[in-house]
Amino acid sequence: MKPETRIWKNLKCIAVLLLFSGALCCCVPKPAPPPADSYWINGRMYHPLPDAFGFREQGIASWYGDPFHGRKTANGETYNMHAMTAAHKTLPFGTMVQVRNLDNGKTAIVRINDRGPFVRERIIDLSYSAARAIGLVQNGTAPVEIVALGTDDDLLLLTKTGALGENLYFTGEFTVQVGAFADRANAERLKTELERRYSNVTIDPFTQDNACFYRVRVGLFTSLKEAESNEQRMIEEGFTNAFAVARD
Repeated sequence: MKPETRIWKNLKCIAVLLLFSGALCCCVPKPAPPPADSYWINGRMYHPLPDAFGFREQGIASWYGDPFHGRKTANGETYNMHAMTAAHKTLPFGTMVQVRNLDNGKTAIVRINDRGPFVRERIIDLSYSAARAIGLVQNGTAPVEIVALGTDDDLLLLTKTGALGENLYFTGEFTVQVGAFADRANAERLKTELERRYSNVTIDPFTQDNACFYRVRVGLFTSLKEAESNEQRMIEEGFTNAFAVARD
């Protein structure tokens, strides 16, 4: 074979290989970009959770005060070591968390407004006041269990609906209120209509400004999210005055 023929043959082979490898590259899907709120710390990427519903975790808690007091937190607030707040690696900002010290049983409720602690095995970094409330200031750390209770938005919802009470968050007892009447007969008529479609329909009287009202409610749920789901279903089925409330 002539040298120039061999060269052309080799060039053709290279061209075919390049085309084939290009086709393979086109067929391999590109990895999806990380969520916008992901972040890197010490060479590791963290992905904050989309919501905190049902979140429960055990591990070591620590606390932080000076020199962070007065500095900006990860969500843009000013850190106040005397407020009941905490840092967590992935819980959404605004999540209300119950922290229980497993050594002494003491509990505190804090709001997540910062990121951390970025130390192995530690799951939450408490403000000074929160750490003092559960008795871990002196030792610096303690084994804890944390449970996500709800968010700032849940608190706002219950405030607007007049259901502000002990059951402020995800856990507790909730129901769907469909109407409230001064005349019990009207409440009874709505109850009869609702019982054609739903179970556990009740009339709960309450007194306000020396006047008695009769609230018509449907269902008993152990989470706000479940109650809100049933609220939406009832609205879609024509009961437009339905709204989820804490059971009292």
